[in-house]
Amino acid sequence: MKLTKNTHACVRLEKDGRSLVIDPGGFTEEDAALGADVLLVTHEHPDHFDEGRLRAALEANPAAELWTLRSVAEQLAAAFPGRVRTVGHGDTFTAAGFDVQVHGELHAVIHPDIPRITNVGYLVDGSVFHPGDALTVPDHPVETLLLPVMAPWSKISEVIDYVREVKPRRAYDVHDALLTDLARPIYDRQIGGLGGTDHGRLAPGASTEL
Repeated sequence: MKLTKNTHACVRLEKDGRSLVIDPGGFTEEDAALGADVLLVTHEHPDHFDEGRLRAALEANPAAELWTLRSVAEQLAAAFPGRVRTVGHGDTFTAAGFDVQVHGELHAVIHPDIPRITNVGYLVDGSVFHPGDALTVPDHPVETLLLPVMAPWSKISEVIDYVREVKPRRAYDVHDALLTDLARPIYDRQIGGLGGTDHGRLAPGASTEL
């Protein structure tokens, strides 16, 4: 399977001529979702969910389907009948040859005064896990963890402990648009040295074979 990193929290997975895109939000490229056979969205925050990008992808590929939580599905289901599926924790499905398990229920705490919203993570082909905006630990081994490395709701000690708890074979940074180049070496050194796994990052547009 081929992994391509887009800006911020968005990634594309490709195998056997099919592609799956997770979280093409407002911080990522305008065309990040185009060409996808499967679209997954973890939650409704605009850096993960951009309605225009999703509509463009669904219109460009009449066979494409979107799988997401209810708050996002309700905004698109009427325009694309039968192609927008609502999922929640514990669900499993197969789409365009990708096997997907859904893990998690709530967004991480930003501040106690801010109500928590629903957030789901996706484990693709029992191998690649994208948690969205949460530090969800799947009840399944993870080979490749897409690590939300920097966010208003996290600190680096929590990120390191999350890697330790999931114990992936490798971790690649996502949720990194707010992380400056000045800070990246600090995060690389501390997560790589303390996380206990192979830690790396991909520039937007770069790919790797998993």
